[in-house]
Amino acid sequence: MSDIIKFLLSKIPKKFISSLYFEASDIIIYTSDKEFFLEGGEKIKEIVNEIKKRVEVRASKELLLEKEKAEKIIKSILPKEIDLVYLYFDEYRSIVTIACKNPSPIIKNNAEILKKIKRETFWKPEVRRVPIKESKISEGIVNVLHKSSLFRKRFLNEVGKKIYREWTKEKKENWARITFLGGAREVGRSCLLLHTPESKVLLDCGINVAEENNGKFPVLNVPEFNIKEIDAIVLTHSHLDHSGMIPYLYKIGYKGPVYMTPPVRDITALLALDFISVTYKQATQPLFSVSDIKKMIKHSIVLNYREVCDITSDLRITFFNAGHALGSSMVHINIGNGLHNLLYTSDFKYGKTRLTDSPPTNFKRMETLIMEGTYGGKENKQPSRKESEEMLINAVKKTIEKKKKVLLPVLGVGRSQDVMLIIKEAMENKIIQEVPVYLDGMVWDITAIHSAYPEFLNYNLRKEIYNGVDVFSSEIFRRVGSPMERKEVLEGGPCIIIATSGMLVGGASLEYFKELAPEKDNTVIFTSYQAKGSLGYKVKEGLKEFKAFIDGEEKVIPINLDVVSIEGLSGHSDRNQLISFVSNLKPFPKRIILNHGEPNRLRDLASSLNKLFKVETNVPRVLDAIRIV
Repeated sequence: MSDIIKFLLSKIPKKFISSLYFEASDIIIYTSDKEFFLEGGEKIKEIVNEIKKRVEVRASKELLLEKEKAEKIIKSILPKEIDLVYLYFDEYRSIVTIACKNPSPIIKNNAEILKKIKRETFWKPEVRRVPIKESKISEGIVNVLHKSSLFRKRFLNEVGKKIYREWTKEKKENWARITFLGGAREVGRSCLLLHTPESKVLLDCGINVAEENNGKFPVLNVPEFNIKEIDAIVLTHSHLDHSGMIPYLYKIGYKGPVYMTPPVRDITALLALDFISVTYKQATQPLFSVSDIKKMIKHSIVLNYREVCDITSDLRITFFNAGHALGSSMVHINIGNGLHNLLYTSDFKYGKTRLTDSPPTNFKRMETLIMEGTYGGKENKQPSRKESEEMLINAVKKTIEKKKKVLLPVLGVGRSQDVMLIIKEAMENKIIQEVPVYLDGMVWDITAIHSAYPEFLNYNLRKEIYNGVDVFSSEIFRRVGSPMERKEVLEGGPCIIIATSGMLVGGASLEYFKELAPEKDNTVIFTSYQAKGSLGYKVKEGLKEFKAFIDGEEKVIPINLDVVSIEGLSGHSDRNQLISFVSNLKPFPKRIILNHGEPNRLRDLASSLNKLFKVETNVPRVLDAIRIV
């Protein structure tokens, strides 16, 4: 038995405890004593203050009110304004999920509604906001989690046992190192291995979608990497260059947890499903299957921003807003109970956007910073947000006035919704003539997921959604869901097409580009990073023609349309923002390691940071290992 369980049993009389379980790093006490369930909060608070771990009391099965009776009572207590979608009773964990479209009346009630449900039914109520628009992926994820309820209870308990098995053991060795399995001096296939005497944890595990052969996948065939020895995966955000390999890891035998924020879980699953679909369309074998994606969902552990969580016996993580996309995170890692503190920014935007607030710069402790440098070169100074939005509006306006079409190849999460809000506002203010804005690929589903997680959006959007406003809804937005509908868009009048993928490496955007590229006065607008090797990068650099299959026949397609690139709308920080972020960090790091960028840009940024701040800087290569403790 874990030492922490022995400690709890010494503090709480056994008569109050039916059973004890872990839910990862959380400790759950099940009780059949009504008084302890309802009134034991002060005792639990004392224990939490002493051990600094989350402890929760739930009712054991014999105390729970029958589902049918509980449902009637709960529905009578809930305000009609919440727009209830369903109630789900998880009898294995004594939780009732209240899924609704508008939880605001419950939130504004200072938890009195939830307390009343708990008192009258003994079920622990949890509120879940569902997307305003229908989202099959969200429904699918919920179904997987519901159907695997018993599995998840056992799985989370095993994760907890592993975390706490050496809770009080004195560590004889103190060291930690980072090995870069991908994403060093390159953009794509981000994958870092954090190794300590007690733990092996992956930070991201992605695919370089712009590469065909060498450099597409992280380097996993090395002595340091053994799938059976990996204790946890920490996923910072859902873009494929950070998440794309994770279902494959479950395919080859990984059975541990993957930590991420709730929206990242949903969008990662959607992108993985789309990756399979695109692979089949390219007549190649997918890297993983739908069942592997389900395994990833079943093994997921979601955390909110600033929620501290032990993930192994000597590693504790906290997610912070990264400003890059919905739910994207910088990860603060406490190693060895205060021995060393690491901040891994992953992809981040140090500046407010239409979707997200700017990332924080104040942390309790930090000795090492691992920071992206995608736009770290001296030439990488982006125009201001205002100038960038004006560039987008002017390019769209010019094309629409010529009665032509605009194609916006986008990342499904982040740039899609950013661009949607800019165009929506411009049309409402009559700056751009109102024309249909078609959403193709994953854009519709991912936008729906945004409406379910307002707490991960910026203050203004969050406030509007809490007040019942569907900020991403407008008559101008129209969903494209089939090749026939796509054909109608191409044959129709002037319009704006927002479609994935952002680099023209497959998906709906490539299908549109094949048809729109030959015609002058059509316009393609790039708003996201274009990796070397991708069609988007080549078009941006002046490519005049390309080969593609149309109706099963390979053809040479001329590129005559206008090409516009707006880097100021990127979800990455530019050089000035990167330097500003470092200068504002408190405490200031002793070492800065740069990754996720082209070699010259990273070296340039490293040199500048060293000269400005007199700090040690490193620019590792793939397979380099850096000892940080």
